[in-house]
Amino acid sequence: MKFLSAINMTGGYGGADIIHSCDITVEKGEIAVVVGPNGAGKSTAMKAIFGMLDLSEGTVTLDGKDITHMAPQDRVPIGMAFVPQNRNVFVSLTVEENLEMGAFIREDDISETMEQVYELFPMLKEKRNQPAGELSGGQRQQVAVGRALMTKPKLLMLDEPTAGVSPIVMDDLFDRILEIARTGIAILMVEQNARHALEIADHGFVMVQGENRYTDTGKALLANPEVRRSFLGG
Repeated sequence: MKFLSAINMTGGYGGADIIHSCDITVEKGEIAVVVGPNGAGKSTAMKAIFGMLDLSEGTVTLDGKDITHMAPQDRVPIGMAFVPQNRNVFVSLTVEENLEMGAFIREDDISETMEQVYELFPMLKEKRNQPAGELSGGQRQQVAVGRALMTKPKLLMLDEPTAGVSPIVMDDLFDRILEIARTGIAILMVEQNARHALEIADHGFVMVQGENRYTDTGKALLANPEVRRSFLGG
């Protein structure tokens, strides 16, 4: 069994199912990406894995433990961290205060984790006393990811981490994501930039209309003529 196994997920909002028999898995130290057209249910699947959506069918297990019916706030202490696409920083707080907010559940010394976050994102150290609201979109994303890392997660979930950032910032964020995976953290991300995401992915899940259409290694999906034609622009 994979470190995260979300199997046969079916669910939605207000009685209408958005995802149907959807499977998403990721192993420790791996990067799994969920790609597909707009409205395919990618973000809904992420929310279901984090417990923000009631499933009518399916199970979610983390490290062998069934967490299908666990509340989102109870998933954080067992190692899940979720970075939503929008409104993911406290704009009136400084960068450092944002990071400290990430560690609210911890009772141990957080200074070492803070240093690791600053090593990963040197810009955050430079701007640590600045309100997060004054930062650019790409810098805010670094704050959001850094804050999630403060919980010392075993699984880091990112919903469109490169939305609205420049190609240079995107490449840099992807480099950082690779570095995080190398520390043994499992990474699951939904990403609009499908081609770039699949280039760094160990595994990819192509979703269409709430269902798994293709599942394979990142390399195999990039090489698949059907996937290229339909989702990667040829």
